[in-house]
Amino acid sequence: MKFIYLLILFLSTACCSLAQDLESPSQFLGYPLGSRYTLHYRVAEYFRYAAGKSKHIKLLPYGTTNEGRPLMIAVVGSEENMARLENIRQHNLFIAGLSKSQASLANAPAIVWLSYNVHGNEPSSSEAAMQTLFDLANTANNRTQAWLQNTVVIIDPCLNPDGRDRYVNFYNQASGLTANPDPSSREHIEPWPGGRVNHYYFDLNRDWAWQTQKEVQARVALYNKWLPQVHVDFHEQGYNNPYYFAPAAEPFHKDITAWQREFQTIIGKNNARYFDKNGWLYFTKEVFDLLYPSYGDTYPLYNGSIGMTYEQGGGPAGGLAVTMRSGDTLTLADRIAHHTSTGLSTVETVSQHALRVLDEYKKYFDNGRNNPPGRYKTYVIKNDNPDKLAKLAELFDKNLIQYGYGVNRNAKGFNYFNGKIEGFAIKQNYMVVNAYQPKATLLNVLLEPKTFIADSNTYDITAWSLPYAYGLQSYGVTESIKPVNAKATAKSSPAPKTTSAYAYVATWQSIEDVKFLTALLKRGVKVRYASQAFEVAGKKFKAGSLIITRAGNARNFDKILNEVAASLGRTLETITTGFADKGADIGSSAVGYITKPRVMLVSGEGTSANDMGEVWHYFEQQINYPLSLVRYQDLTRVKLSDYDVVILPDGRYNNFPLEKVQDWVEDGGKLIAMGNAITQFADKKGFSLKSKDDKKNEKDVKKPDLAPYDSRDRASIRNNIPGAIYKVYLDNTHPLGYGYPGFYYTLKLGDDVYDYLEDGNVNVGTLKKDSYLSGFAGDKAKAKLTSGLLFGVEHLGRGSIVYLTDDPLFRAFWENGKLLFANAVFMVN
Repeated sequence: MKFIYLLILFLSTACCSLAQDLESPSQFLGYPLGSRYTLHYRVAEYFRYAAGKSKHIKLLPYGTTNEGRPLMIAVVGSEENMARLENIRQHNLFIAGLSKSQASLANAPAIVWLSYNVHGNEPSSSEAAMQTLFDLANTANNRTQAWLQNTVVIIDPCLNPDGRDRYVNFYNQASGLTANPDPSSREHIEPWPGGRVNHYYFDLNRDWAWQTQKEVQARVALYNKWLPQVHVDFHEQGYNNPYYFAPAAEPFHKDITAWQREFQTIIGKNNARYFDKNGWLYFTKEVFDLLYPSYGDTYPLYNGSIGMTYEQGGGPAGGLAVTMRSGDTLTLADRIAHHTSTGLSTVETVSQHALRVLDEYKKYFDNGRNNPPGRYKTYVIKNDNPDKLAKLAELFDKNLIQYGYGVNRNAKGFNYFNGKIEGFAIKQNYMVVNAYQPKATLLNVLLEPKTFIADSNTYDITAWSLPYAYGLQSYGVTESIKPVNAKATAKSSPAPKTTSAYAYVATWQSIEDVKFLTALLKRGVKVRYASQAFEVAGKKFKAGSLIITRAGNARNFDKILNEVAASLGRTLETITTGFADKGADIGSSAVGYITKPRVMLVSGEGTSANDMGEVWHYFEQQINYPLSLVRYQDLTRVKLSDYDVVILPDGRYNNFPLEKVQDWVEDGGKLIAMGNAITQFADKKGFSLKSKDDKKNEKDVKKPDLAPYDSRDRASIRNNIPGAIYKVYLDNTHPLGYGYPGFYYTLKLGDDVYDYLEDGNVNVGTLKKDSYLSGFAGDKAKAKLTSGLLFGVEHLGRGSIVYLTDDPLFRAFWENGKLLFANAVFMVN
């Protein structure tokens, strides 16, 4: 351990006086790198300092986190390349076909992007980022200076500053004067929610394609302005594991090219050369696959780069030093040295192959424009829900995927919703996405109905097709159809309303309508909803439509209503009578009333931080509605009658106060139980929900496991669903199903399913034999998921429990589930 400290300090000190007086990280920070954890503001200070001292570094701020911490990249290159940096960036986009400017540049360098600390409690990488920056900018280092002649290196020192500081503050407060390597010591046991996630407890390494989080939105926008040839994402894993680097494990997505596979291996062998020399343990081709499109390795791969994950043993339990299972001690200094080695080795390898790297990069995008992958050459998306279509367009814009409108003709294609090849008419307001474009591979990966999986032992979800995630009727067409217009016909603004209206009616079919409702509730406007379809003066309205009557509202409610509608782009229909030609009259008891609910979200130990964070983000950032975060450990002392709605996110709730919660529900409360939280009520006395009986054959149960030992990992996945899409049959006459057709596409992350509710309770979302659609599901799990309840409502006394077996807010990108969750909060009684 002391040797590593001295080595880093010696190398830094020896070179420093020759590097334009640029201090090493150890000199600048005032302590040997690796002897303590560095808070993010000090990491940022070092990068600012280095950029101010060195002509080889340019610092580019690109945003801030939810907690106000700065996000930045440092671009490192030779003086010649730094002088023409903008030309290099433009040239890179030009050869990718994403810039119309004639930015041809002789002797253009290859671009390497190194990303550190996306998981805040994998903290060694930000320390390594400082050392790597110094080593590259050190003019006395002839090796790195030679690499920079034909490479430009971009370093993002910390993708998740909020999570990093959450971890570092914990560790600095929990540790003693000296590091205790005992894994049972408190400094190795991080408290909930951990530093892995950002402010809203989202995993930023799973958000690259979706860009739901503030940090990712800013970073990927910048990334798409550079589109490097190579991208490395630095991580940590359990401290007993050796170092992992590419080549990756199967499954590889079929659209990953032979060159991308080959160059991963070339880089991996160079990494291995340094690890072999130092006697460091490592492994490749295991665990970390390349399928799910929203990682820091796969997203770059689907955007023409060589994307890779590097995983150092350590993580939150690593501390400054920890005793491994082998009896050896792993130190922070060791971890920094390993990450620094692979980072520099990668730059070296790219420099050695720069010409081919650039040539293959150009071929990748040329192929996208001339010979796109995938069966379908055009995707047509109907405009039957303009709000959701607009959301999809936003996602395409963020990812530089080209699309258009204005086609008016017949076509034949694969119908995503019924699985059939059929003829259909394309209308002018339908979105048309032609596959012949630079981002062809990413387009195919995001929209293909079924992702081919060569190996079922995957690291993440195996299905994500956007037409299902957004609930948009779509067609895959083998013919190339080009859109006529780049933009849709401009949406008309809500027309000014008169004060003669008896009531106003608004649609209920997207999260934009939910925002409209919450804005009205916060302004004190009373809102009702139609529990069934109705018709007034020739105008037809669906069940769930919002009704805002003059009766019961303040005199100036027209002004408030129209201000809110205009600000949110909502179109209101006016009706001048409460008499319905069809359906219930406006004054009927069949027209429900929406109260302004007081909402509690249970958080803290016992809850899943990711799932709790999704709900928190939904309320604060998506629908702008207040809620109270209450720790699970405080649930027994909280006065539940102060709340109308209590949300239990997925989690493991030990010592659950069942009787107290049951009394509150029976007294009129509404409980929303999600995922594993449902097990607190299933099969319990006083509740109707029952676990589904697998009806296993006794012979199968008693049969011994005679499978070979080395095949047991494979055998275990028979019950596994890492993320597959299922069609849920939905009762849209019930408030939980308002705004939907008679079905909903869910992402199943497990084989949880329940028996149908009885005794007057409502089975809203159910499975049938044909429900499976896409993604990997083990044969035993698939057999179980052929019938049963996924979404339902149980009535207890004057209250109710809403059961949501699957997560409708998954990672905030499952757009079609957001209205379903709003129904649970605002519509269900």
